[in-house]
Amino acid sequence: MIRNLSDLIQPSVHRRQRTVAVAAAEEVHLLKALQEAVKTVGITPLLIGNGEVIRQMAQSIDFDLSHIEVVDNREGGPLSARLAVEKVKNGEADIIMKGFVNTSDFLKEVLDRESGLRTDAMMSHVTFFQSPFYHKILCVTDVAMNIAPDLEAKAQIIRNAVEACRRLGIENPGVAVVAAVEKVNPLMEATVHAALLKEMNRDGRLQGCIVDGPFAVDIAVNREAARHKGIGGVVAGNCDIILAPDIEAGNMFYKALNFLGGAISAAVVMGASVPVVLTSRADDERSKLLSLALAAYMGK
Repeated sequence: MIRNLSDLIQPSVHRRQRTVAVAAAEEVHLLKALQEAVKTVGITPLLIGNGEVIRQMAQSIDFDLSHIEVVDNREGGPLSARLAVEKVKNGEADIIMKGFVNTSDFLKEVLDRESGLRTDAMMSHVTFFQSPFYHKILCVTDVAMNIAPDLEAKAQIIRNAVEACRRLGIENPGVAVVAAVEKVNPLMEATVHAALLKEMNRDGRLQGCIVDGPFAVDIAVNREAARHKGIGGVVAGNCDIILAPDIEAGNMFYKALNFLGGAISAAVVMGASVPVVLTSRADDERSKLLSLALAAYMGK
């Protein structure tokens, strides 16, 4: 079982060399992460974007591109995303990664029903955090793709997160369905969904995990807070997965952990035909490296 995100970057855990198609690779933090991933993760980059700018940036950090393919595109990020998807579809890449391109433009190409990377499964974004204030790796979902998921969408998001946990060796993860309060309130959809998802788990429609909630975030991650409020069970204060009520809450939590909470993170999109690395353009090279390593691990 992966207990530390740094364990992901040990080459021995990867079965084979993987090629990652990078859409809009003109970004220094990204190139630094790729430079390290070549050495530690078993990644071969395929860089798409303004070739002149990419080479200048690579030279500034002593990143040797002599054996790395650079696809020159000077028409912007959307076309780079389309070209990256084509490389995957053609079997030239095993992983796709968002570079310095808007998330909406990148996902438009990934999600295209005709030419994208869809499967029968729903796609959702999964982030693993390692926080100095939590006793184990914590998965948070969905912070970047599904805007206002309904009940069935939340069930699918949980299934994707459970599968990601399973691949890291986390069996039967505890899922905290978070909201603002711990009691079901018909006026607060997140609390209603929490009760229904808990019921789905109990009757076997959501398997491979233990679902509980509604929980406020303090109850989900802090045993003492749960004890103080009289909330028991195996998930409270010890969850493996936090299900956010919507993209706004999830995204704020993601960025608060990364930029205020001292956490490191690794993120991947589940449910596509290949692992999709979808990090924020503001994420540092460490997060990008760990996300590349996570994607390689998901593709085992």
